[in-house]
Amino acid sequence: MGQRLDRRDAGHAARPHRGGPERRDGPRTTDHGVNVNTFAREIERVDAICAPALVGKVSDVAGLTVTVTGLPAATGTMCAIRLKSGGAIDAQVVGFRDDRTVLMPLGDPLGIARGDEVAAEPAEARVGVCEALLGRMLDGLGRPIDGGRTLHYEQWYPLYRTAPPALTRTRIRHPIATGVRAIDGMATVGRGQRMGLFAGTGVGKRVLMGMIARNTDADVVVCGLIGERGREVREFIDKNLGDEGRRKTVMVISTSDESPVLRVRAGFVATAVAEYFRDRGGHVLLLMDSVTRLAMAQRQIGLAAGEPPATRGYTPSVFGLLPQLLERAGQTERGSVTGIYTVLVEADDINDPIGDAVRGILDGHVWLSRSLASRAHYPAVSVTDSISRVMPDVVDGQHVSAAWTVMRALATWNEIEDLVNIGAYASGTNPQFDAVIQTRPALLAFLQQAVDERVSFAETRKRLLAVAQQIEETTGRLTQRKGEKARV
Repeated sequence: MGQRLDRRDAGHAARPHRGGPERRDGPRTTDHGVNVNTFAREIERVDAICAPALVGKVSDVAGLTVTVTGLPAATGTMCAIRLKSGGAIDAQVVGFRDDRTVLMPLGDPLGIARGDEVAAEPAEARVGVCEALLGRMLDGLGRPIDGGRTLHYEQWYPLYRTAPPALTRTRIRHPIATGVRAIDGMATVGRGQRMGLFAGTGVGKRVLMGMIARNTDADVVVCGLIGERGREVREFIDKNLGDEGRRKTVMVISTSDESPVLRVRAGFVATAVAEYFRDRGGHVLLLMDSVTRLAMAQRQIGLAAGEPPATRGYTPSVFGLLPQLLERAGQTERGSVTGIYTVLVEADDINDPIGDAVRGILDGHVWLSRSLASRAHYPAVSVTDSISRVMPDVVDGQHVSAAWTVMRALATWNEIEDLVNIGAYASGTNPQFDAVIQTRPALLAFLQQAVDERVSFAETRKRLLAVAQQIEETTGRLTQRKGEKARV
């Protein structure tokens, strides 16, 4: 029989040896050969199992919420409502009213009756993770929903952990390729950066997400589809992501018909899964579509729990939740989580409450233009309205200079477009305008890209430099020609 080891032994084993510093060249073990870290995790697991159960009774059901008496559980705690008719419904603690606890069911509340027993789960909110998650699809609780093999989890990651402290983050120094020329060339994303993808409806946002997921050079892609229509989820997986993209992607799905608690939880499940692969030394791309629908779900929870509505009906908890979620992406010494979060803007207004709040948290944004989409310019990235705040740190000076040249050309075209279209601009009046008009076909060819076109970061840089050089040479030649005519 193995020797028994109690917690005092484990605590003694965790202290440094008296004769010198603690060894760091391998797993710490006790005198009995027990791995201390493994033993500590087992203690936590047993503590969770043996913790005293918190049990209450349903007193009221109103709309989306269930009020319970005698249940002193903390917010975020998962509970099981045991129906008298048989079965159980999962729910989460979302708030309190006086001495009563307010729960929101994760499923249909039909069948819940006054007096039904409610038991709180002692364990913290967490998700099982393992390498075999690649290629799998999970629900808002982190459970597989694709009918695949049973998963054997290596670890359990907490859902609601704090973001890495500011001073533990490493500086972003390297780019991560998205495979989209307009982004890689003009708003380069760095490993560990957090970018927003701002778009209205029907401008190609989901197609662009599929291109990025397929073409990125990230080791792992974690894609959270939150609040989407069921038809669009299937379409994104089969059409936009494809078999190639699915192989290195973990999907977390919570559709619009599911409980708002599940939709919010799905965002944290996707983030926790991304953190797991980051901690294994990987460079992870986290795609989340969309932060707006997650915020809407949190608004539903807040209003149901009794929060007062604030800006456009959004509750204060929404604006507290956003930084808690978005700040968790970033770069550490082990790896990185690069976050690309889509934001649905109302009436194409980038300054709507959620868009404005998210833009202030993130490290840059890409704006998809309805005007470009209406001209069949895809991807409909409005370069002049997009920015990457870390771009100068992740690409060389030649790349930055070329991007500025192209940016100035696009801004110039925006000034003269109406004049050119109505024939009011006379060629030869301004060499800079003439150069922009002459080089516009090459510029558009660079910014536009077919859905199935794969482009490396090196090729994007090469083409960007070529377009910028063409603009500069054409401008110089036309300026010289005008000067010669003036002297004559």
